[in-house]
Amino acid sequence: MSKKLLVLALLCSTTIFAQDYFLKKFEPFKKDIPSPEEFLEYGIGEHHTRHDLIVAYLEKLAEVSDRATIYQYGKTHEGRKLVILTISTPENLSNLDGLKQQHLAFTDPAKSVTNYDEVPVFINLAYNVHGNEPSSSEAALLSAYTFVASENPEIVNYINNAVIFIDPTINPDGRDRHTQWANSYQGTPLVPDPQDAEHNENWPMGRTNHYWFDLNRDWLLAINPESRGKLNWYHQWYPNVVTDFHEMGSQSTYFFEPMKANGSLDPIMPKENYEDLNTLFGDYFAKALDNIGSLYFTKEVFDGTYPGYGSSYPDLQGGLGLLFEQASSRGHKQTTDFGEITFPFTIRNQFTSSITTVKAAVENKAMMRKYQQDFFKSALSKASKSKIKGYTFGDDFDQNRVKAFIDKLLLHRIEVYKSSNGSYVVPTKQPQYRMVQTMFETYDKYRDSVYYDASAWSLANFYNMKYKPVSNVSLGEKIDNTTNIVSVPNFEKSEYAYILDWDDYNTPAALHQLQTAGLVVSSSSKPFSSQTVTGEKSFNYGALVLPVSLQKKSSEEVNQALKKVQDKFQIPIYAINTGLNLKGNDLGSRSISAISKPKIAMLIGNGVSSYEAGEVWHLLDTRVGMPITKIPMRNFSRSNLSGYNTLVMVSGKYDLDDKEQNKIKDWVNSGNTLITIGTASKWAIDKKLVEEKLIEAKKDSTKTIVRKPYVNAEENNGKESLGGAIFRVELDVTHPLGFGYHDATIPVYKNNTVWLAPSKNEYATVAKYTQDPHIDGFITDKNLNEFLKPAASLIVSKVGSGRVVLFADNPNFRGSWYGTNRLFINALFLGDKINVPE
Repeated sequence: MSKKLLVLALLCSTTIFAQDYFLKKFEPFKKDIPSPEEFLEYGIGEHHTRHDLIVAYLEKLAEVSDRATIYQYGKTHEGRKLVILTISTPENLSNLDGLKQQHLAFTDPAKSVTNYDEVPVFINLAYNVHGNEPSSSEAALLSAYTFVASENPEIVNYINNAVIFIDPTINPDGRDRHTQWANSYQGTPLVPDPQDAEHNENWPMGRTNHYWFDLNRDWLLAINPESRGKLNWYHQWYPNVVTDFHEMGSQSTYFFEPMKANGSLDPIMPKENYEDLNTLFGDYFAKALDNIGSLYFTKEVFDGTYPGYGSSYPDLQGGLGLLFEQASSRGHKQTTDFGEITFPFTIRNQFTSSITTVKAAVENKAMMRKYQQDFFKSALSKASKSKIKGYTFGDDFDQNRVKAFIDKLLLHRIEVYKSSNGSYVVPTKQPQYRMVQTMFETYDKYRDSVYYDASAWSLANFYNMKYKPVSNVSLGEKIDNTTNIVSVPNFEKSEYAYILDWDDYNTPAALHQLQTAGLVVSSSSKPFSSQTVTGEKSFNYGALVLPVSLQKKSSEEVNQALKKVQDKFQIPIYAINTGLNLKGNDLGSRSISAISKPKIAMLIGNGVSSYEAGEVWHLLDTRVGMPITKIPMRNFSRSNLSGYNTLVMVSGKYDLDDKEQNKIKDWVNSGNTLITIGTASKWAIDKKLVEEKLIEAKKDSTKTIVRKPYVNAEENNGKESLGGAIFRVELDVTHPLGFGYHDATIPVYKNNTVWLAPSKNEYATVAKYTQDPHIDGFITDKNLNEFLKPAASLIVSKVGSGRVVLFADNPNFRGSWYGTNRLFINALFLGDKINVPE
């Protein structure tokens, strides 16, 4: 560590909080523009700033300065504002619409404009996607003030030649969760001891948003309002440069790009981006940080292979995404091996990189514009050279799942058309060709074997979408929105019965609403064909039957309840006037039995994966509309499980004593359903809650130990983990957990090394990996052949009168696996229908 850096890190708080520490270089400032310190009534770095105060300050700048305007692009789950402060000269802002059109001309492959140096460069300074990495939002306040108030010639030059969009907090819900924690435990004097509560945030911590999603993985998946709002804004502006500010462990220094080499064998991101532009900008950051004595590193880690980061998504839109990682003070001051790292010091590095980003972009604006123009033109030329001219897709049995997939394509501005045969087609020859590749292409060869995140992201597989590449495309009507994707006929009133098709993604939500309204609905364990009011109709396993005469409500009330759910969820409903079916069992058969209303609890808290718990919570809240009780681990010993028929345990380390383990086992034994996911399934096996086994490595006493260089140990061990890949499983569609599926094989997502051995009970293995299971993503030959191929993905194990549903894989990964959500939802609604024969 440099002497200068150490001195700065050890400066006492009364000196380090002074405004000059950050801003002296950019004097003079306009006197009528309040600084952050004047507005907040404390110095930046003295406390963690709440998001509402951050927004209020930016609103104040927009109010008092003709250099700034503010725009709200959305709200978080908890109702906090998502805003962008636009900064430039008054002249540029008054002509912003005109500049926007000139700027967008460079993203249109049909245009050949050449005024590269005449249009201000568009820069998005984006901060704080991880809520408990707070230094960058404080730097956003300093950056906003500097660009709005500084009269320094350097800053004036920047705003003359740039339009700067400051997004101060991408994850306000998570930030405020952490802000409350850090400020609550802040001592006077500050306590730098790493063991102090201030530096050890409680579960689920502030990294994630309201539903505990990592928003830095959500740019591609766009499940949350924060991401959807930002994407809608992004595709209106297509900034040339986008920042992505983060924090890392306190023992580190500072990281900026270039990153570790892209793990893809043939990256769809242009080489000029991750080599030339990153290196060019990196030289600027090195010089700026050298000038303030900060240490840093590049290239070693943080591969940008996954396209859903804030620092990688812009790279697929003709821009340059830039990642920054600052060693965190994890509070206001903390002791490290190199002395004490302070909150103001971390802010200063982020502020310096913010200003430097604008400097580099302005000084290379012609190059950035030419690069963006070439990016979109090359999309068409590359598509023309490809043998694949498009992808057709669709699903005859589930219109709402198709609608959700089309919504995702349109959000990324991918062109979708109706094809001549009634399915849908995405042509490859379009400006968003690289996003089309991202959505549909799969890979089995890679340059690298260790990934910072997922190595598979073909979203068509996430949605279990039937798709295929085609060499010719026939384009019909262009799809601009999803309003008319789903078409279901109205049903007539019946005095006898109604049938709801279980195949549709939205039917479980409709079922829950009907049960909540007091109606009794049954599920058929066998397929059948009925003479409906509108004609003969075949129904799949799991079809819902609602007999009118058995309800406590009148036939008119039943009809109105069904109309409400069809209007809301757009699902197929059929009126029936006879219980005598054309094929299969009749409506009074014992194969058609009433569904118990799920009463669900889930263990959360220390040791539990907040990501997976949040995925379950989000699924039930936002798509099914079903409440779930979240029981903290600290309360489990005194909790009463008798009010629930389903308990969910996601991946985690469950430190439960014998009494607590027996409590779960006795509850399951009495007829209830335990659902375990990932390492929770391993826990259930290890604790002998079930009589199932794991596939373990074979011991070979004759194996010769080969010496290897120590320096390669981390890399060699890392490749044996499974960061995230897609595999094919054989599914028993006759099993209650397989109801609603028509295909015997489906894709699943695996990001763990939990290998379930197929059950010894021949009826208990619901899903098993095929003999040729690989679809997309990296896996070692050893993991593929020794562990995955022989393994099961989903097992149900009988425990007394109840059962444990063991998922090896996560069916709800990042809120995006529409294709396997049904497996999990079936376990909730139909768990008690599973009576595994001995």
